[in-house]
Amino acid sequence: MSTLQDKTALDGRSGQEAESLVSEIQAKAGRAQAISADLGTPNGAAVLAKQVRSIVGDRLDVFVVNAGISKAARIADYTVEDFDNLSATHVRSPFFLVQQLLPTLGDRSNIVLISSAVARTVVGKPGLEDPSILAYASTEGAIETLVKHWAAILGPSGIRVNAVAPGVIDTDMSNFTKTEAGPRSHVGDAGIEADRQA
Repeated sequence: MSTLQDKTALDGRSGQEAESLVSEIQAKAGRAQAISADLGTPNGAAVLAKQVRSIVGDRLDVFVVNAGISKAARIADYTVEDFDNLSATHVRSPFFLVQQLLPTLGDRSNIVLISSAVARTVVGKPGLEDPSILAYASTEGAIETLVKHWAAILGPSGIRVNAVAPGVIDTDMSNFTKTEAGPRSHVGDAGIEADRQA
């Protein structure tokens, strides 16, 4: 999601969810537009950035990167395609989105990337025969590395860069929470219980 004063551009895998959120924003007198790009493809970031620029013009105040996919599997069951898909969505697309949108970012602009506590915490039951989110976790660690470097590089220009790293939460994307190991995770238990109480 990207915001410019009262303009909001939404991208998501579910067009229906994005359109529903656009309607909700418009019902409250806000201006919003749903846009879409497959960030797992080599040109996905460029396609999305072009759409964002067409909405916000030459100034982007807040840019939130929350693209994500997940995969829980035993180490032996991961494929190169799995790893490439995770890396493309979580690392390559944010890198090139920031690159492509950099001309619209300036003093007091904000970039927020959604990471995950799994970048720093092993969740579930570690073992060769147990599913893990190891590949996903590695991409979240890469996100946090990008954030540190972007903050150092862009900070002197007045562009703030931060990551938000929630714990394991039971969402549509989080197939790990639906495995036998997921609910046994200490991080996962807290997140799932908080989600249930919400």
